[in-house]
Amino acid sequence: YEDIDENTRKLCEEVILNKSADGKHVERFLEFAEAVKNPPKGAAGAAAGGGGGAAQGKDAWRNGNYTERLHHGLIHGIDKFIDGDVEEARADLQVPLHVIEGPLMQGMGIIGDLFGAGKMFLPQVIKSARVMKKAVAYLTPFMEEEKRAAAIAAGEDPDQPKYNGTVLMATVKGDVHDIGKNIVGVVLGCNNFKVVDMGVMVPCDKILERAIEEKVDVIGLSGLITPSLDEMVYVAEQMKARNFKVPLMIGGATTSKRHTAVKLAPKYDHGVIHVLDASRSCTVVSSVLSGEKKAYLEDITDEYTEIREEYYATLVDKKWKTLDQAQQKKPQIDPDWSKIPPAPKFTGNLMIKDHSIQEIVEYIDWTPFFQVYQLRGKYPNRDYPAIFKDERVGAEAKKLFAEAKEMLEWIVKENILQASGVVGIWPANSVGDDIEVYTSESRDTVSCKFYGLRQQLDMGESEYWCQSDFIAPKGVAPDYIAAFACTGGLGCHEQRQKFEASGDIDKAILLEALADRLAEAFAELIHLKIRTTLWGYAPDEKLSLAELLKVKYQGIRPAPGYPSQPDHREKKTMWDLLDIDRLSEGTLKLTESYMMLPGASVSALVFAHPEAKYFSVGQVNMDQVQAYAERRGETGVEGTERWLGSTVLGYEKK
Repeated sequence: YEDIDENTRKLCEEVILNKSADGKHVERFLEFAEAVKNPPKGAAGAAAGGGGGAAQGKDAWRNGNYTERLHHGLIHGIDKFIDGDVEEARADLQVPLHVIEGPLMQGMGIIGDLFGAGKMFLPQVIKSARVMKKAVAYLTPFMEEEKRAAAIAAGEDPDQPKYNGTVLMATVKGDVHDIGKNIVGVVLGCNNFKVVDMGVMVPCDKILERAIEEKVDVIGLSGLITPSLDEMVYVAEQMKARNFKVPLMIGGATTSKRHTAVKLAPKYDHGVIHVLDASRSCTVVSSVLSGEKKAYLEDITDEYTEIREEYYATLVDKKWKTLDQAQQKKPQIDPDWSKIPPAPKFTGNLMIKDHSIQEIVEYIDWTPFFQVYQLRGKYPNRDYPAIFKDERVGAEAKKLFAEAKEMLEWIVKENILQASGVVGIWPANSVGDDIEVYTSESRDTVSCKFYGLRQQLDMGESEYWCQSDFIAPKGVAPDYIAAFACTGGLGCHEQRQKFEASGDIDKAILLEALADRLAEAFAELIHLKIRTTLWGYAPDEKLSLAELLKVKYQGIRPAPGYPSQPDHREKKTMWDLLDIDRLSEGTLKLTESYMMLPGASVSALVFAHPEAKYFSVGQVNMDQVQAYAERRGETGVEGTERWLGSTVLGYEKK
């Protein structure tokens, strides 16, 4: 909108609003259109209102002064001329720091305003951050030279750039996902905040030590998995114990405003704020660093107190089935187990090494890719490819998609990313709420056991589900279970480091987003091969990608640690059963908190019964937690309570 010259903008607004002082706006617009279509000789520029007509061309912005050129380059993500423009500004202003504090910061301020007003989208902001980073990189040697000279002359450091504030960000101990955190860092950087990014799997002590060292104004914590919530609580407790006074921001897929209000806010007295997505981060940080900080935090405290009170009231009102009652109401999906799938074509483990990325690309679900960049169309244009028709985000989504396809071609051509995985199929039967996996068809030796949790919250339902319901009971019929783990991100970390070193942070984020999509697409492809060939229980399946993404196939592939079995420790059982450490030769790893490395990885159990469906266990009560811990061979419930976390526990743990 701001790119349209003032005269053209006024003419368009008059016609759109059907309003002008003299009522002749339609005539004026038609005359203007005719002048643009058939400009008088030598007057092409004037025909467009003097604001960048055809004669001036698309590079007309190069005719402005260095401040205007720097602003245009930043706003439009153009780094082609950045070194020359920055050098011109440095020669004029003489002090490199003044270039940063002057035209560059002014440009980033404009970008922050445009993003906040919804006139720029996240992919554009990320490109702007890349240009800014390259501009600062050009100036850095000059500033270091000045710093040395100043140190010799005065024995003190020169002034640093005047940031709006300093924000420390870290993905907490045990967690490896950071793409959302990286995007938040870009957004804050574009709004003139200094961002200290500590990366992933950062222990509490290191976070707090660095916060003191950097004299930060805000600490931001990120996490994806349930155990990260408890680690965040621990960090909040330690901040209080060490007399911190800075606000604490909380974000990530597993976090919520309710959890922040109930579990985190009472642990720390100087502000704990849940941030829903990257676009809100700047507003939150600006608020807690403004003169209105006290009033803002008081409003947050009041809101979170209300949420807490509502939460505790629901605990009193909840009704439960006892574990025994819930088990009595298990679904009878196949009373005589006549629908169990046929015996698989092979049993055991299979390593899939360096699978064709080109084939995997065909199975990409693009809708979550656009959501990473916070491009969300309105119904009916929410999902890919309809998002391209959305009036607000469609054009930017098309542009981003073209860049993604271009990078994918480069990834395939240069072998930047590699995809590998392990698949296994084994004899199995259910025993109560658990699933026994056997070493052979004789089924006399148990290799391992997958432990199940059953729905227990009394919602008036006639059935209460558990994963084991999809496997035939022991002694009734021979059944099987499959599993796999895969990655599309081998090589991602190394290439991302190269991008970051060259200042191409937009490419680093795009690469990471595509690696995640490739991992999910590889999972889709592996599951297809299990159904049609490896196990072969649906050999004639012929589904389109759209049908695959709508789960029109037979069976399900729930991941350990997610709604149908929310205990991440089950992933270790699956990992050992698949013999991944040996078969992958260490390229696939499992952290101490059961997160997969590389981060762009997927794992799942595969249930083949035609009646198997996705469900959520929801919350469980103390009697089930005790029984579950006992079956796992634990002496108490502390470990289970920790790994299930407050979102699954239907009671307050001691």
